[in-house]
Amino acid sequence: MKDYCDISKLSVRPITKSVAKDIIINNHYSGLWTKVSYVLGLFTSDVEEHPFFSGVEDKLIGVICYGDPIGRLSGQSISELLDRTEVLELVRLFVFDGYGSNIESWFISKSFDWLRKNVPQIKGLISYSDPKEGHAGTIYQATNWIYQGNKLRFNDSWSFKFDEGGEWQHGRTIFPYYGTNNPKEIQKQVTKTFWIRKEPRKHRYVYILAKGGERRKILKNLKHPQYPYPKEQEVGEMEIHKLEPIERGE
Repeated sequence: MKDYCDISKLSVRPITKSVAKDIIINNHYSGLWTKVSYVLGLFTSDVEEHPFFSGVEDKLIGVICYGDPIGRLSGQSISELLDRTEVLELVRLFVFDGYGSNIESWFISKSFDWLRKNVPQIKGLISYSDPKEGHAGTIYQATNWIYQGNKLRFNDSWSFKFDEGGEWQHGRTIFPYYGTNNPKEIQKQVTKTFWIRKEPRKHRYVYILAKGGERRKILKNLKHPQYPYPKEQEVGEMEIHKLEPIERGE
């Protein structure tokens, strides 16, 4: 039996980016901070009374971060009716365990309300779930986002390992060192064996914040089709390729 959260004890309000950054770096599965525009905190009043003052003190138990999506055509990637300044990306979400099974979906829904009230120019949202982490986007499905598949990003991305027992590095990380993240081009530059693996494409979800007739109009003009929600499943072993350096002529 699911343990649902007591929403009467929850509240959502803005917090500083520095507080959110500390929580994300220390608790989010990515361990990484990113550029954000709006940060909201999830608070519970279900705490013990303050030892020195009467009343209760809210406890911060989660954060949600929205930022500018990458690409000048990010708005048009949803609908030709949207400009990039009218779209945000949900870039980080984290809630500590132990506060109920439906708390994340409640938090996301309340963040929609906050955005509509405080940033009314935002009409659409984008977010991605990473199958490499075993995520199919269940939380987006629970809050009625539109699923648009996993084929929309530009191309396949690769991770690289330059020592057999070393750490995998994403192509974005090594780009500054080689001027490329194309395995064949890197093969021409290195002098020793290295390994590559293709990263699974992320699932893309969009949500239309606009309401009424404007929402209906945007939904009728979505650039990409809607697909059935993918099922949560474990990602199998990613195929790894071993590449030898290309011999150079004298």
